[in-house]
Amino acid sequence: MSQEACGCLTLQHHMLEPVQRVPRYEMLLKDYLKKLPQDDPDRRDSEKSLEIIATAATHSNSAIRKSENLKKLMEIYEMLGEEEDIVHPSNEFIKEGHILKLAARNTAAMERYLLLFNNMLLYCVPKFSLGGPKYTVRTRIGIDGMKVLESSNEDYPHTFQVSGKERTLELQASSEQDKADWIKAFQETIEIFQHKNESFKNALKDVEEVSKAELGKRAPRWIRDNEVTMCMKCKEPFNALTRRRHHCRACGYVVCWKCSDYKTHLEYDNYKMNKVCKDCFSTLIGETVTEGKKKGILEIEAAQFTGSSIICSFLQYCEKNKPWQKVWCVIPEKESVVLYLYGAPQDVKAQCTIPLLGYSVDDTTRPTDPPASFRLSQSKSIHNFAAESEELKKRWLKVIRVAVTGEVPECPQTNGSNANVTDNNNTQEMGTDCT
Repeated sequence: MSQEACGCLTLQHHMLEPVQRVPRYEMLLKDYLKKLPQDDPDRRDSEKSLEIIATAATHSNSAIRKSENLKKLMEIYEMLGEEEDIVHPSNEFIKEGHILKLAARNTAAMERYLLLFNNMLLYCVPKFSLGGPKYTVRTRIGIDGMKVLESSNEDYPHTFQVSGKERTLELQASSEQDKADWIKAFQETIEIFQHKNESFKNALKDVEEVSKAELGKRAPRWIRDNEVTMCMKCKEPFNALTRRRHHCRACGYVVCWKCSDYKTHLEYDNYKMNKVCKDCFSTLIGETVTEGKKKGILEIEAAQFTGSSIICSFLQYCEKNKPWQKVWCVIPEKESVVLYLYGAPQDVKAQCTIPLLGYSVDDTTRPTDPPASFRLSQSKSIHNFAAESEELKKRWLKVIRVAVTGEVPECPQTNGSNANVTDNNNTQEMGTDCT
């Protein structure tokens, strides 16, 4: 640093020299070519040198931007409590800032924070905590299908509207310039996204597709991972955690796990089982794949069971030391060894289920229990029930004592004296069997 040959510059200054030389060379070559005659023998080499140094400068700037973008994504990731899948090469940060959101009912202004990316908008609310995450993501709105419109409000100036598939927001900027900056950022982001999406669709047209007649009979050309940023079936963007890339072995498309969760035999691979997309699976097996997931055991509506049950009625229920509660109990014909407990006869989801097989039944009366009570016990699991009457209790015990052995119980006979049919919901209050 003290040597005159080094210009008495600091070490940090000298470390910047290699970085600064690239743009310097580019500017020097441009000036050199302006003054170099067209017929000079050095012109061809000079132009080639400028092309090389310009490419190097572009790569250098691109690497710096990627590094800065990744650093910014990490900051946002920590700011949101490390819960959102933000850090991904396909995500590009565009703009952030405080803004006011107008309530839909009374137009009250609430402080919010926006994070705009190339493919989504994160609508965040402040989180008051010491040293922890600053914001919580309230809504994630995709850029696909998003629209931005200016709006006017006499009480709240500088307002505009962001409308997406997931939600519509009416926002108030701090000034007219801030409003213009936000609208410009949104419009440019939407325009770039749409342009890339159109390019993506055009690229699909150029792909040599396997015809339906050859599907599964000829190996397809796989689309490269870096050629797509979104699932080629559902158009959802890929990410490193929840939506990764998979290839359909029949058509070669890059799809997400949801769209490739199918397997079938492919002729070109000696009829081995291969992972295929939903569309190819439907074509190969000749059936339409139905959408939607299967309902869980608790998600079957009470009304579906009540209409074809061995026995169903209201009972009082108590588990361990919890207070007694009134529940709608059903043993369906299709699952005759399972007792379903609902809060009401029209509930769409059961509170719990009890597989009766292997349970022991105890109907002895205890001083602390209500009248007409009985218990189901297995190991440390004990379920207490109480019927409205002794007659109803006997009918339940008749069915349960058969069900715990694994056999199909018959519908108990009833004289109808205890049936109380309500007109409002057409459900039986007690003692309603074999509906």
